[in-house]
Amino acid sequence: MSEEVRIAVGEETVTGRMVRGGDSRDQGERTGLLLAHGAGTSQDHPRLVELRDGLAVGVLTVLTFNYLYPEAARKRPDSQPLLLSAHRAARDRLVAEVRGPVVLAGRSMGGRMGTYLAAAGEPALGLVLYAYPLHPPGKPEKLRADHLPAITAPMLFFQGTRDPLSRMELFDRYVRPLPNVTVELLEADHSLGGARNAARLIERTVQWIGKLVR
Repeated sequence: MSEEVRIAVGEETVTGRMVRGGDSRDQGERTGLLLAHGAGTSQDHPRLVELRDGLAVGVLTVLTFNYLYPEAARKRPDSQPLLLSAHRAARDRLVAEVRGPVVLAGRSMGGRMGTYLAAAGEPALGLVLYAYPLHPPGKPEKLRADHLPAITAPMLFFQGTRDPLSRMELFDRYVRPLPNVTVELLEADHSLGGARNAARLIERTVQWIGKLVR
């Protein structure tokens, strides 16, 4: 069961939902996973909730949160500086909660914001990117990859082979060759197959994080 938390973002606040794996009474060191939502949804999207609850196993504590715009019932995403402010505040809230390292994870835009924080030097045990938006739809020339080589933490990409926001030839050229990248290919579009592949996303993410922790 998730616990609602409030996260201060400047003079505003957003809602977060935290789930602790295993015995919630365990006060020892835990690993945190910050799971950010995509551009057209919120933390309460059914697929994100399924991921959150499925990933909260063992000593893994998972926190989802809203960016400012869905919290205020707006549809248009905030500017990147505002998105990063909320993302950083949520990360700080999770760091204060757990005594272990933190993994930055996210769906599409939420994952991309996590990569910007990591590239800027925010500590992270690793990053998990579900359907990373390598470029805007229909604009493959506007790549969002220049900052990725600056990330030193291990990265796990779940990549749909038919994703219109990440053409495979561009992904293979700019992302796959990075030395700290692991790739999980799915025969899917930007949805990563929806409910059909949910169990695979959870299983592979938990296995990968488990290797990092060990």
